[in-house]
This record gives sequence, C-alpha cells and structure tokens, in this order.
Amino acid sequence: MATEAELQQMVADYIRLQYPDVLFHSDFGSGIKLTPGQAIKQKRQNGGRRAWPDMFLAEPKEIDYGEPSWRRYAGLFIELKKEGTRLKKRNGEWATEHIAEQADVLDRLEFRGYKAVFAVGFEEAKKVIDEYMRA
Repeated sequence: MATEAELQQMVADYIRLQYPDVLFHSDFGSGIKLTPGQAIKQKRQNGGRRAWPDMFLAEPKEIDYGEPSWRRYAGLFIELKKEGTRLKKRNGEWATEHIAEQADVLDRLEFRGYKAVFAVGFEEAKKVIDEYMRA
C-alpha cells in the first residue's frame, strides 16, 4: 500500500502523462515527515494552515449537472488520502480533527469557486481527475 507521499507522486505522474498541458501543483511537504523547523516553516508559508489540499490543477471548467444546473470552477483542489483511510465515523462525524479541518478548507475553497474534494487512493484520485478534465 502506497504512503501519502508515494500516492502524491503517482498522481503527479498520472496528470503529467494523461494531461500534459495542464498546469498543476503538488504540495511537496504533504505526507512526508518534516523536522520541527521545516514543519513550522511550511505552516508559515501556507498562511498558518496545516489543512491545505495536496494537489491543485489550474484548469477552469464548466460542469453540467443536468438542466438547469451547471457550475463554473476556477480549478480543482484534491486532498489525497492513502488507500483504506476512513474519512468519517459511523455516526457521520469526521474521523479525526485533522480530517475535519481539511474538510472545512475544502468547503471554503468550494465557496470561492473551486472544485475541492477528498480522494482516497490512486483509483479514486484518477476518477476525480478524469471526470473533472472530461467535463
């Protein structure tokens, strides 16, 4: 099973191969062990937030959700989770405080006009990317 850092590399490779003209960014510090000093520096460079999504595809899209609903997105943010990660508890609450923070950031990005989602594992990440890019 791939670590989050390995998953992130796999997804970056996939985007580069399948969508070579798409501009994207991957958060290198995400999913890897940082020294305390590096973690502080990364947090400061991310506006004090530790819940910023792992990947961003700078590709605006209009997605048709069926009449009369459609939505224009400024780009796609993905919070990657390794295979087998549970996002929610049985009672519907977020599984951890950190996942709840990440969900809040994704909601705030959606409100600002971005598609922003979790993707658990490589296959789900590919599906999210392909559906977004083929819209």
